[in-house]
Amino acid sequence: MPAGPINPLRQEQETDEDKVLNLSLRPVKLSEFIGQKDVVSNLKVCITAARQRKEPLEHVLFSGPPGLGKTCLSHIIAHEMHAKITVTSGPAIERAGDLIGILTNLEKGDILFIDEIHRLSKVVEEFLYPAMENFEIDFVIDKGPYAKTIKFHLKPFTLVGATTRSGLLTSPLRSRFGMFYHLDFYGVEDLAAVVERSARLLGMAIDQDACREIGRRARGTPRIANRLLRRVRDHAQVANIGKIDASFSARALDELGTDTFGLDELDRRVLKLIIESFDGGPVGVESLAASLNEEVDTIVDTVEPYLLKAGYLKRTSRGRVASKMAFDHLGIKPKEKQGQLFE
Repeated sequence: MPAGPINPLRQEQETDEDKVLNLSLRPVKLSEFIGQKDVVSNLKVCITAARQRKEPLEHVLFSGPPGLGKTCLSHIIAHEMHAKITVTSGPAIERAGDLIGILTNLEKGDILFIDEIHRLSKVVEEFLYPAMENFEIDFVIDKGPYAKTIKFHLKPFTLVGATTRSGLLTSPLRSRFGMFYHLDFYGVEDLAAVVERSARLLGMAIDQDACREIGRRARGTPRIANRLLRRVRDHAQVANIGKIDASFSARALDELGTDTFGLDELDRRVLKLIIESFDGGPVGVESLAASLNEEVDTIVDTVEPYLLKAGYLKRTSRGRVASKMAFDHLGIKPKEKQGQLFE
């Protein structure tokens, strides 16, 4: 099957415009953060206790699909702890020397945020263990009989890790985090509140039904909700619409290829491929990625989580299977053989 156009609303990498606008839309304090109530409540208690003891916060690990607020919460933690934050990512720390340089420049109470922490190399990860536990690093220079160990004493800091693939974290690394929080997809009402807040910050006139319509199509993800909102704003500006209502936002989102349940072009291609080319499944993710001319990580990290959560896809030991809901949504009648999948 030839590769179709990728919906620009669902690119995993943010554009420069997205980064600038997301920074302006991100909440700064826990009280401003919408959704993830249990996570926010527990974080508030831990941050308050650490501040009362005048100690750095324990190391924190956030997991969950992209766009749910892991990076945002790390910046909020830094703000609430009145600390400086240093931001990096697993792939960016290629050598142990890179990590040592970052750690030795941290002051007491500083926050080190490592995004995609599961992608740290094994060598770099092992340097993190004593740094997280004892705030020190042993670095070996030279080899053989001339080998010497240099001990770096670090100032107490807080490591905040974020991962979209918690299953790829090694047990030794996971065990060294004092707090572990999983961020789940947002409900429509929380997303509508996110859209309403962002629209207010952007100076947009929009009614609550329109906010709910955008939230309903945002795949449970605040980042996508904000992106959809900005594209609807573009349509409203060109059409010279003073106040955005539900019907206008629905038309704009339809034109953008995002359907009423938030599925975009890539989602529909995945489901159609499983149904039409693989008889509804099961099919391995490698076969899917090859047929779609996509990376396996794109399917696993970006497409699958929402399709699984929403019930359009099932993951079995033999591969991916399209659910009856996927057939119904695409208006495809199951063949007799495919109908047996739902019995």
